[in-house]
Amino acid sequence: MIATALSIAGSDPSGGAGIQADLKAFSACGVYGMTALTALTAQNTLGVTAIEVLSPAFVRAQIDAVFDDVRVNAVKVGMIANAQIARTVVAALGQHTTTIPVVVDPVMVAKGGARLLEDEAVRVVREALVPRATVLTPNLPEAAALLGCTTATTRDEMVTQATQLLELGCQAVLLKGGHLEGPTCPDLLLTANDLVWYVTPRIATENTHGTGCTLSASLAAELAKGRLLPQAVQAATDYVSGAVAHADSLQIGNGHGPTHHFHQLWRSSND
Repeated sequence: MIATALSIAGSDPSGGAGIQADLKAFSACGVYGMTALTALTAQNTLGVTAIEVLSPAFVRAQIDAVFDDVRVNAVKVGMIANAQIARTVVAALGQHTTTIPVVVDPVMVAKGGARLLEDEAVRVVREALVPRATVLTPNLPEAAALLGCTTATTRDEMVTQATQLLELGCQAVLLKGGHLEGPTCPDLLLTANDLVWYVTPRIATENTHGTGCTLSASLAAELAKGRLLPQAVQAATDYVSGAVAHADSLQIGNGHGPTHHFHQLWRSSND
């Protein structure tokens, strides 16, 4: 029986981030993917030009439709868009996900700089959605926005901010350190009982569109398959590191291109 995962997030018509990236990551990790859309975006590798937010009632209808019929082994929550949808997602998770892992990726700003989360929604995410998370997966600017502080610039500051995020009520924090300077990208997994660093080489590429979506989706996929959290994080970070390392072979778009979700499955003449 194949494991399944549901992504609750926005769309990216260029295919590198959002729902589209999540489905690719689920599939590449051997998991059957499902989706509930929160918003439609007009975006590409150069940036976001328009956003249409769906109604909270329709977001809830999509989530209920999946859970009413299909077994769900894990949930990934990405772009929320506004406070009303955030509250709707929290209510749906409270009804449907009491025994399955929930990965929350607090998407706030697109790679090109467009704001994807309203100020009031940040408060609802912090106070209501974060406590529903099995794992919270912010990057450093997102962590700072949730905490109302400056962005971490050292590993020690990452530990401090991850501790503060854990105190918001989630079970674990995977704080992504890709914004730090240096030859490596250190990610920090913090739980009530453990602290683990996952360090990968920094890849010299501009094609990193959707890395956050891809990491959280692959982590949800690994948890859906029954992996314990430390092993699931290791598998997800290894997968994303490989996807970034092979990103240049795709040659998609004129800006920040996507990672190569299927680098383990496709053969390219450029690899």
